[in-house]
Amino acid sequence: MFGATIYSIVAFGAALSLSRSARRPESLPKATVLKPLCGSEPETYACLRTFCDQQYPEFQIIFGVAAADDPVLAVVRRLQQEFPHRDVRILIDRRQHGSSRKVSNLINMMTQASHDYLVIADSDVCVGDQYLAGVVAPLRDAGVGVVTCAYRGVPRSGFWSLMGSLFINEWFTPSVYVAAKGGSRSFAFGATIALRREVLSRIGGFGAIANHLADDYRLGELTRRLGLRTVLSDVEVDVVVAESSLGTLVEHELRWLRTIRAIRPLAYSFCFITFALPVTLLGALFSRGGSVALTLLATAAAARVLLHLKMRRARARPAQFALIPVRDCLSLALWAWSFTNRRVKWRNEHYEVSRDGSALPLGGNLTP
Repeated sequence: MFGATIYSIVAFGAALSLSRSARRPESLPKATVLKPLCGSEPETYACLRTFCDQQYPEFQIIFGVAAADDPVLAVVRRLQQEFPHRDVRILIDRRQHGSSRKVSNLINMMTQASHDYLVIADSDVCVGDQYLAGVVAPLRDAGVGVVTCAYRGVPRSGFWSLMGSLFINEWFTPSVYVAAKGGSRSFAFGATIALRREVLSRIGGFGAIANHLADDYRLGELTRRLGLRTVLSDVEVDVVVAESSLGTLVEHELRWLRTIRAIRPLAYSFCFITFALPVTLLGALFSRGGSVALTLLATAAAARVLLHLKMRRARARPAQFALIPVRDCLSLALWAWSFTNRRVKWRNEHYEVSRDGSALPLGGNLTP
């Protein structure tokens, strides 16, 4: 209980103390943005457009797909017409280089990359017009291997989308801030990874992560083995949360949790303290309402509400406060469930996650 209460206070403090005022250098190198795509969603155009609309001196964007009939190509061609002055390219290549379709896409896209500063971002990410400058600038330091970004979940309409955004905004992202404030840099996120071409070559290129489900984490790990630093950028991006049902929510979050468990098993075992509200509530119940336990519960609850208010961009509605304990109890239940096996589902395919984060494809319909 003590640990969970302390964590809730630290998480709020870490979120409160964030700084977004880093200065950008006047001179920035040419950069290539790699956008691996598969399919189109209602928000895809708006998300991809933000990458074209950057305040940056010179850059190219490569959109890669595996199939010539992918509906996302219509979106990209619309962007080419809208931004004729941008170097926007399309690569269609179905070659598979490992179990990860995303990484195979990146390997194929590198044949068209013109510049030595590379930025990789998932298709559901939306950014501001200073994004590219913010993530490329730290790479001017030769001691930096990877630059990554924290992110906020932006829900679609619907209850489960909202619950998914709470998982990101009020558990995952605060845990990143806490780790960063504590000096840890053992992370890298698919929302953004920026690195230099020569660093990528030194770790063996994208082929080194072709079988990894946690390809983002693995990139950071391999560059740190070279003695290079991972930088958490001051830029924060938005990620569209599209969960449409409890089933899709559980599948998505179990994939995250089981992947984290596979690559960082010891730290993950102690993650229960990050679910401060249900943990302190259980402690209060087991202590039969002892004064110390109730004080810890009240403190954790207050810190949790403050974190909720801090991480929201829009004005909090009273009804949403009732979702805080529901969301936290669901997160604790999924954390416990994640220990039952290593199977995950990603884009209608089933995998078993190994201890190094690589993914072994499995066949058939499997129980989560």
